[in-house]
Amino acid sequence: MCGRYAASRRPEDLVLEFEAVRADGQPALPADYNVAPTKDVYVVRHKKERDAEGSPTGGGHRELRAVRWGLVPSWAKDVSVGNRMLNARVESLTDKPAFRAAARSRRCLVPADGWYEWAKRLDSPGKQPYFITPEDGSVLAFAGLWEVWGKGEDRLYTCTVVTAPAVGALTEVHERMPLVLPRERWADWLDPAREDVDALTEPTPPDLVERLELRPVGTAVNNVKNNGPELEARAESVSPPADQPALF
Repeated sequence: MCGRYAASRRPEDLVLEFEAVRADGQPALPADYNVAPTKDVYVVRHKKERDAEGSPTGGGHRELRAVRWGLVPSWAKDVSVGNRMLNARVESLTDKPAFRAAARSRRCLVPADGWYEWAKRLDSPGKQPYFITPEDGSVLAFAGLWEVWGKGEDRLYTCTVVTAPAVGALTEVHERMPLVLPRERWADWLDPAREDVDALTEPTPPDLVERLELRPVGTAVNNVKNNGPELEARAESVSPPADQPALF
């Protein structure tokens, strides 16, 4: 699963990285090294363009928008359902009522520096947190879905992160992972005309996974109130995950 991640890049940098336009009227989100469900996060989505009368023109562009993490379907009675919709399993995207409509036409990218997972310790109770991030410091793009709940000025934009079975060395930490998309798959994922969801949800390529660092970090990240770049610092003298060989 993906229940915590880091997102520290400025919106000015994200619009360049993803060739997007910022949504109107939104203040910049602060750097967040401990993103948790229900927080506001950035997504990149396809926004349909409209004329002065509000009719679709047939065109569109990539939009960088701040939304709340925890998807609220348009038909939900209240927004509290989003507290349970932080992840969408790739195996059931087209089956679950909460996700199937968005999976067909409201897909987005969720920019991230990396994500956190917790593995059982060999030599003590509790779990060891790991920060999983590109070795070269590049940005990650999680596959996501977005929705709008409510109408008019009360509209709430929300998202969920798509998860898939873990690939390669990531299985040593957790059995699942965010569906991380390489740059060459961004355009297809965002294209609302593409409804072949199965083709769009192929696993993260092994070569991308090989370029990720599985970095043990301190337990301060366990508390969502803690924040700052120090959460990503490598912890020394860490034992390997239970029933697994040493990673480092």
